[in-house]
Amino acid sequence: MLIGAKLQNSGPLPMERGIAELAAQLEQAGADSLWVSDHVVMPREIGSHYPFAADGRATWASDTPYFEAMIALALAAAATERVRLGTAVLVLPLRNPVMFAKQAASIDVASRGRLELGLGAGWLAEEFEALGAPFSRRGAQLTEWIAIARECWTGHPAERRSEDYVLPAETLCLPAPAHRIPILLGGHSPRALRRVGAIADGWLGQQSAPELDPAPIAAARAAIVEAAEQAGRDGATIRIVLRIIESAGRPEVVADALPALAQAGVDEVIVDLSWDAEDQAEQLEVLRAGATRA
Repeated sequence: MLIGAKLQNSGPLPMERGIAELAAQLEQAGADSLWVSDHVVMPREIGSHYPFAADGRATWASDTPYFEAMIALALAAAATERVRLGTAVLVLPLRNPVMFAKQAASIDVASRGRLELGLGAGWLAEEFEALGAPFSRRGAQLTEWIAIARECWTGHPAERRSEDYVLPAETLCLPAPAHRIPILLGGHSPRALRRVGAIADGWLGQQSAPELDPAPIAAARAAIVEAAEQAGRDGATIRIVLRIIESAGRPEVVADALPALAQAGVDEVIVDLSWDAEDQAEQLEVLRAGATRA
């Protein structure tokens, strides 16, 4: 099992230390991958239902500052040489798909093929409103924006005229990525899992460290494999990545759960590391010891 680390692009730490410094330190500590989160704007009061909390309430202050995700990855790419770089997750329907494709290709070329993209439909209606994006169309646009991005990554996208987007013929989008950029999709709903099986390279699920449970992961994996087979794809090739929130300061708890998570089909975890001390390598060693028992 691979051990990825959350690269802080929100809150005071990246403001104080700098994203490049944090990325370099996590690579030196031994992380297999680095992942940033995504919000463009936040309402002062969050009224939308947060799908990853039992009470539906977001768990952080809305005035938390966020470095934009793709810019954060560009900074990390310049400061690292080995680690894979990803988003967990980026809300794609908030963005213009061609501009997003251009940014992603640029980062992938600059990093020599180290980019991976965790993408999602989003949940924060107020954010969609502020960016002029239709919240009701987010699922359909997520699917279409992925198709547009993949077309753009060939360098020579086909003409497109749909309800949501017009891309003229003979458009060039260069440079093309250095490799086929893997797309992981978030979401736990049946619809989201079917989408993973139909079009994605992997699933990016989420659980909290105090409530890790392999059973829902195994069930989600089974649903994804079934959807992949219905779409004529090999479900065994779809990666399962688990974002473990609230994991900072709990490496032993997470390490103890890794064998069961691996049994459920998890290929990689993304954890929060504590920055209270400069011991990220030791925290990763604890986690890797748990992974070797998988």
